Amino acid sequence: MAILSGLAVYFVIWWLTLFAVLPIGLRTQDEEQEVVPGTVASAPARFRALRIFLTTTIVSGLIYGAWYVAGAYFGIGFNDLPVIMPGLEPKA
Repeated sequence: MAILSGLAVYFVIWWLTLFAVLPIGLRTQDEEQEVVPGTVASAPARFRALRIFLTTTIVSGLIYGAWYVAGAYFGIGFNDLPVIMPGLEPKA
């Protein structure tokens, strides 16, 4: 696989993982009973960007590593996935 393709796949995995990691450990201003005037009560009390980005990078690295091993060593690709919508099978 080309380096640019690998980076593109990693970026997509990282971006999807970010949205899965964002709510983990989140405490809202309402839960902390410290709502800042002019903000909604569901806003984060403390946004920990470094922790979120580090966790996202580690988790997405593990997912990318598993995807790379499955493709490079076991030969598993997109054509091996089950067909969900009949009539849209990939052409061989």
